Amino acid sequence: MTSQLRLGLPWLGRRRAGTALQDERQVADAIYGLIVGAGVMAASHAPSSGRLAVAVLVTLLIYWSAERYAAIVAGRIAAGHPRSRGTLRRELTDGWGLLTSSFIPLVVLVAFDLFGAETRTAVLAALVSTTVLLCLAGLQIGADGRLRPGERVAATVAAGSLGLVLIALKVTLH
Repeated sequence: MTSQLRLGLPWLGRRRAGTALQDERQVADAIYGLIVGAGVMAASHAPSSGRLAVAVLVTLLIYWSAERYAAIVAGRIAAGHPRSRGTLRRELTDGWGLLTSSFIPLVVLVAFDLFGAETRTAVLAALVSTTVLLCLAGLQIGADGRLRPGERVAATVAAGSLGLVLIALKVTLH
């Protein structure tokens, strides 16, 4: 997981020299970030794409901060003593995919806005990009799980269906 990890899309790259549990956690954080970011876009009544992008980033930062704080406190309680600086630094940098996984949909949102699209159109485009990323995660699940072609399609459709639900919510609510 090289540059894709930095984008918060660990399922798109080569595997790092980490444990399977670390890889699983990073993928889960990235998928969670995509879903939360898309949920904010779907539910928001922000008057502009810029304000919506800020709302998504602030929401994801709050989720990441809360999750990291909980992990640090739980680690301190479980260890029974203060954690080392290296452990604390690792705890603070872990889960970064929750934030960075929404960068691609946010770039789509802002790009559509810059090219003159209405905010509603820009949001729908960003939600479509989120759905595509979720489908790619499902496709990778099928590949890594050595699923048969039909099962792989089912995994892809299942992963992307949440994105489709968010698009439907945006269309019907606004």
